[in-house]
Amino acid sequence: MSETPANAVTLRFLAAPTDVGRSGSVDAGTVLEWVDKAAYAAAVGWSKSYCVTAYVGNIHFADPVNSGDMVEVTATIVYTGRSSMHIRTVVSSGDPRGGPATMRSQCLVIFVAVGADGRPVPVPQFEPASPEEVGQRDAALARIKVREDIVQAMSSQEYTDAGTAERVTLRFLAAPTDVNWGGKVHGGIVMKWIDEAAYVCASRYCGMDTVAVFSGGVRFYRPLLIGDLVEVEARLVYTGTKGMHIAVHVRSGDPKGHELNLTTYCLTVMVARDESGTSVPVPRWVPGSDEDKRLHDHARELLEIRGRAPGNRLPNHLLQPPA
Repeated sequence: MSETPANAVTLRFLAAPTDVGRSGSVDAGTVLEWVDKAAYAAAVGWSKSYCVTAYVGNIHFADPVNSGDMVEVTATIVYTGRSSMHIRTVVSSGDPRGGPATMRSQCLVIFVAVGADGRPVPVPQFEPASPEEVGQRDAALARIKVREDIVQAMSSQEYTDAGTAERVTLRFLAAPTDVNWGGKVHGGIVMKWIDEAAYVCASRYCGMDTVAVFSGGVRFYRPLLIGDLVEVEARLVYTGTKGMHIAVHVRSGDPKGHELNLTTYCLTVMVARDESGTSVPVPRWVPGSDEDKRLHDHARELLEIRGRAPGNRLPNHLLQPPA
């Protein structure tokens, strides 16, 4: 076994039959749980402090993970701020009997180290020691402005009952089995809820089973506590040729009260697939109300912002000239 760098952690395990979801392969939400756990291990190992998930972005799901696969989740610290750690995660899997592993998904996770009082604390600074590490650090730095633009664009939007698009809301209590090492709900569990709500919304809209291919702008505003009443609202805001863009808000609060506070917000892109696993076109959604049109334009703006990030590009349907 090769020696793992001090700034990286790799988790290895077999994907179990209980990990398989609606599509016959492992759901994106479960993959995100794995990602969050590996990134947490890397963050705690580096900072020697309890850490919380602050942001998850640019999550691409290239290929599915199947039951029985040998899974490898590698989390590598590529940049540190004063109290934050930017962690690149890569999920690979393959036949446990041998052969090369295939990259299934990758994303960037930001953790913040906190002290006993819950306030951010300084972390050791990461200094890249190879050209590859310099490149990964520079890519993380280049995404900071893009991420700030995405967060600003998302936080300025308002979602009301004036919208007419497909919308679903899931409600439940956060269970003790959802707890993380700090006594709060694990960030990966929240991302799994997001995936489930997005699936229901997209599948109801197109009438087919759907899977996530991208998720971005997952910002954690406040911790979610065990026993909280949780509300996960998913709403269609845009369709491309095949992708359905679903805005998801997670709100939570004391079940004895009447106020729910925004905990997490993100935008997930879902696609429908045929029996061979090939993505298929979906009906084009036409905005009806003024709010529909505003959120439709907002989704296109996010696509254009993400297109400026290193290694990204605009979707084909936005590159084509208007008919």
